[in-house]
Amino acid sequence: MNDAWDVIVIGGGNAGLCAALSAREAGAEVLVLERSSMEKRGGNSAFTGGGFRMVHHGTEDIRAVVPDLTEDEIARTDFGQYTAEDYLDDLGRVTQYYIDPDLAETLVRSSRETVRWMQGKGVRFEPRWGSQAFNVEGRFKFFGGVAVNAKGGGRGLVEYLYKAAEQHGVAVRYGVRAGALLCGPDGIEGVRLRVGGREETLGARAAVLACGGFEANREMRTRYLGPGWDMAKVRGTRFNLGDGIRMALDIGAQSYGQWSGCHAVQWERHAPDFGDIDAHGSSQRHSYPFGIVVNAEGRRFVDEGADFRNYTYAKYGRIVLAQPGSFAWQVFDRQVAHLLREDYRLRGATRVRADTLEELADRMQDVHPRQFVQTVREYNAAVRRDVPFNPNVRDGRCTTGLALDKSNWANPIEVPPFEAYSVGCGITFTFGGVKIDTAAHVLDVEDRAIPGLYAAGDLVGGLYYFNYPGSAGLMGGAVFGRIAGRGAAAHARGAHPSAP
Repeated sequence: MNDAWDVIVIGGGNAGLCAALSAREAGAEVLVLERSSMEKRGGNSAFTGGGFRMVHHGTEDIRAVVPDLTEDEIARTDFGQYTAEDYLDDLGRVTQYYIDPDLAETLVRSSRETVRWMQGKGVRFEPRWGSQAFNVEGRFKFFGGVAVNAKGGGRGLVEYLYKAAEQHGVAVRYGVRAGALLCGPDGIEGVRLRVGGREETLGARAAVLACGGFEANREMRTRYLGPGWDMAKVRGTRFNLGDGIRMALDIGAQSYGQWSGCHAVQWERHAPDFGDIDAHGSSQRHSYPFGIVVNAEGRRFVDEGADFRNYTYAKYGRIVLAQPGSFAWQVFDRQVAHLLREDYRLRGATRVRADTLEELADRMQDVHPRQFVQTVREYNAAVRRDVPFNPNVRDGRCTTGLALDKSNWANPIEVPPFEAYSVGCGITFTFGGVKIDTAAHVLDVEDRAIPGLYAAGDLVGGLYYFNYPGSAGLMGGAVFGRIAGRGAAAHARGAHPSAP
């Protein structure tokens, strides 16, 4: 057995790096194993917008996280507040109350403190103007519970964390695939891995699994999510193959959570199979609340304005996948064009544009043209035009009398030019994984902690079911990563497994 580390962290994204920094802070000698190259490092975290859903009570809490806020920025921004009760209510509501209540409580109560801890490690944050607050009459009002993100988005977050890891003496190895956990009478003793074409074994007194779900594994997607999921696009890294989950189950860990569920969004229909961290464009299509979404039959099939995008986007990808041909079109007119996210204007978008609905219908590939025009006209006639439109609140501007009404932000599609964007399904991460307790111990089938084994991030089951509130993933990864690292270091200090 080569080397001997106090703690080995498997996975070099947000959760893994928070675990590594936390373990190092507690005095452990720490090694991070990252599957990708240095250039592609960061796992799915690098593909995110960098948002953190945290408890806050208004401007002063935001200023504490974003100390360079100017007085002018404060004067024209209503940050509102997002209480622990709000957070718990949102987690319960969107998961249909299947969420593990103890994990939920830990995530929520630790959220603000964890963001401050990350700030202390050098991560810089900024308000999420634009995507989480629109400028209405010169003032921004935050909605949906997410007020801050890491500067530079996901890539910025990853770079901050790797810089901190280097400064604090955390070792990192790239291009390494962990294959098995080695156990002895006192628990974890090491990790077996492959580097290139050769096998290697590293000693460790504790391990933290933080290497994501199985969303990049077509076979596992089809087995657990169901038929058709092998055709979904992967929004992030190609390396999240379920390895960490498999390694834990192989030594007796308990499977947990919704194995048939995942975070899946509306995504560029013709995007590559996997995310490209160096791509200049973006495949996100998250402005659908301000338009309508139609399928190949030319019919609407979701309530685009059911709630803020934060609470619907992670479940609508599944519904798009289930449509004829597994695609849809998002349709907008000139009245809302200024509200579309920047992603719609970047290279790679499948977009058609026209000055009449009939012409637009002819350009929308594989859509029934007559039914589409009829759908739009019926929708326009059903809009409550007497209710004011406001993108920063659930404005109640709805339709009435349709088989499927739109609940908010229902603007008639009648002012040219008209635009339509073709979307498919993009999977972000899977909801099934291993069971942990609030100390991030991995539990066996009898709910006993496996000595020396901890987990954090998307391979943890029990947090999300059916749906997901935006930016809770990075927050949960950081919270449980920090806890896992601290616990692994404490175990390592008291554990002295015998050498094999």
